Parts: sequence; structure tokens; C-alpha cells
Amino acid sequence: MDEKDRQIVSALQRDGRLSIQDLSEKVNLSPSPCLRRVRILEEKGIITGYTALVDERAYGLPVTAFVRIRLERHNQAAVATFEQKVRDIDAIIDCYVMTGDADYLLRVLVTSLQDYEEFVRSRLHRIEGIASIDTSFAYGTVKRASVFPRA
Repeated sequence: MDEKDRQIVSALQRDGRLSIQDLSEKVNLSPSPCLRRVRILEEKGIITGYTALVDERAYGLPVTAFVRIRLERHNQAAVATFEQKVRDIDAIIDCYVMTGDADYLLRVLVTSLQDYEEFVRSRLHRIEGIASIDTSFAYGTVKRASVFPRA
């Protein structure tokens, strides 16, 4: 990626609904080369999709839980099973493989603490191979960025 590609990505991260005309003006390119670059970025998997940013509270999911998971075993089958189960649970918004005490960090959105308890009892506890679950609840957000820093 060159600097022009980074400008395109940054502009689309700020507003994914930009027309090619508006995007080309923002990055100082004519529309055809701009469109060509966008398509190449998509084909290479650098731009993986377009989405709307939604306020969780306004949507009805005001509780954000960060859940640290430790697995009992770390063999290929246990890891693959856990990761597939996580992909199938809609309440888990993000799942990261971690270093340190936890093997995974999940970001979970739910409607209430009761909903979180139900999530743990009916979804997480059913995943075999979990050694421990440790949860922290976010009571506010200081910063949440959707635009990458300059590389």
C-alpha cells in the first residue's frame, strides 16, 4: 500500500458511503484511477467490507462485558472447537487470541446483567474445554476509533 491507498482507506473508514466522485476529490485523484484503486484494495482483502457504526445503547445492548477465557487444553481439536463455537454466538462481537493469563478476550454485548448471566449459563458453559471465565464490565467508553492510525 502506498500513501494514496492509505488516504483512500482513511477516507472510507471515516465515511464508507462516499461516492467515488467525492472520494476522488478528498484524495486528489480523478474518479477512474480512484475507483481502480478501491477495487484493487477490495480484491486484495485490504478493504473487507462496508458497515454502519451503531450506538450499542440506542440499539438496546447497553451492557458491554470483556470476558477472559482460559482453556483446559491447547491441542488443535480443543482450540478449533472453542473458536468455532465462539463464531456461532451472536452476542460475542469480538474474540481475540491473547498472550498472558487468558487465552482469549471476548467483547460481549447484552441487554442486562441478567442477560449476561443467561449468556454464560446457556452459551459459554456449554462449550467444552473452558478452564476459567473472568469478566469485567465496561461502565463507559473513553475512546472508540474506527479510523486506523497512520502506518
